[in-house]
Amino acid sequence: MNQNFNIRFANYSDLADIVVIFNQAVRARVNGSLKEGTVESRSKWFSEFNQKEYPIYVAEQNNRVVGYCYLSQYRSGRQAMNKTAEISYYIDYNHHKQGIASALIKHTINDCKRVNKNSLLAILLDKNKPSISILEKFGFKKWGYYPDIVDLDGEICSQLIYGLKLG
Repeated sequence: MNQNFNIRFANYSDLADIVVIFNQAVRARVNGSLKEGTVESRSKWFSEFNQKEYPIYVAEQNNRVVGYCYLSQYRSGRQAMNKTAEISYYIDYNHHKQGIASALIKHTINDCKRVNKNSLLAILLDKNKPSISILEKFGFKKWGYYPDIVDLDGEICSQLIYGLKLG
């Protein structure tokens, strides 16, 4: 396991690397998106995050982002759900199996007390076996299953919700 990376909060100058990594997942058809993003198209998305409640963390190696993880609102506008967040993470395909995803997820879970979150949800495709494995490694359990609702250009798959109660 390679540990020569550091984790920090993302800033706008990281967005180009974040978009490259996101687009790898789009091309691999593992995140439900069918269209690749651009820095311009992802700028509004990026601006919705903040370090106090819904941070984006990046793993950086040699001054380059090699992965990122973020917390986003679950059911925006429903105040009773403010202590629940969705966790998402993406690793540059050239840096898989180096411990980056595990380090980012661990870092994010450890920061949940600071950002006042007590439950995490991961929403993913059933075909994404590596993500399922890593979530289970951290104690996430399958809480939801939506059969055959995703159409990836003719490839039909299901959506899963994995959850973790904290503290």
